[in-house]
This record gives sequence, structure tokens and C-alpha cells, in this order.
Amino acid sequence: MSKTLLYGATKVDEDNSAYSALASLEQFQWRNRVLVIFADKKNARAARQENQLLANRDALQERDIVLLKIVGGSVRVLFGAGENLDAAAIASELGNPTVGEFIAFLVGKDGTVKLKVGEPIPSGELFTIVDGMPVRAAEVAAEKQQISDEPDKRD
Repeated sequence: MSKTLLYGATKVDEDNSAYSALASLEQFQWRNRVLVIFADKKNARAARQENQLLANRDALQERDIVLLKIVGGSVRVLFGAGENLDAAAIASELGNPTVGEFIAFLVGKDGTVKLKVGEPIPSGELFTIVDGMPVRAAEVAAEKQQISDEPDKRD
């Protein structure tokens, strides 16, 4: 499986577009992580990826993931909400993937590309990657803190 993890870099080159926030997905920044799937010619791998992820809707929602699929010149929101998305702008910012080839990009809440895969990624592996991100770890810690701060309802 072809996979590139970009969030593990120790030094961020801010001039490198891989570490620049994507303007085309700005509406999601600091609210959602976005998985952008570019469909392959027969749509088989894209459909497999889509089905795997949509079988875990609760996990997608828990991790604030929006799922987008780009086919030709259009963007389809498969999970979550988004509006006025421009397929050409997204493709351009993601390096203009080859038309007809499956590729998926995970964009973090900071708006930067965190993962690039050339084959469908199992949902459990994707969730493990997301759960290992610093922003996600902070979210989980905050949720645990909030639960422990709630007064005991048994009184």
C-alpha cells in the first residue's frame, strides 16, 4: 500500500505546500478533518473506501471527519456537511492527482495534509492515525476532563 504520512515531520517548511493550509477547504479549518477521495476510472477502489468508512459513521462523527469524493469536475459530500466546494481548486492544492487513479488525502483540522494513500485504507488504520494526532489527543483529553469534572449524579 502506498502511504505517505506528512504529520510526522520534525521541521515544518512553511513554504512547502504540503504544510500550508488548503484555502479550498478553509471552511473546515479548526472544525473538521477532511478525507478527500479521488475516484479511480472504474470507481471500484473509491467505492470500497467509501463503503468501509460509511460503515463506521459514529467513528467518523466522533473524530469530526468530513468525507468528500471527487469524480471528474464535481465534489460530492459523502459524510458531514460542506458547501460551495470547488473540485478543481481542491485538486490543484493537492497536486492535481492523475485523473482516473484512486488517491485519498486526509486533511487535519489545521488545514494541512496529514496522509496521502494510493490504495483504500482500512477504517481502523485511518482512525488510529487520526487518534495519534496531537489535536485529536487534546480533544480526547478534554472530553475525559469534562467527564471527570461532572458532579456525581447519584447524590
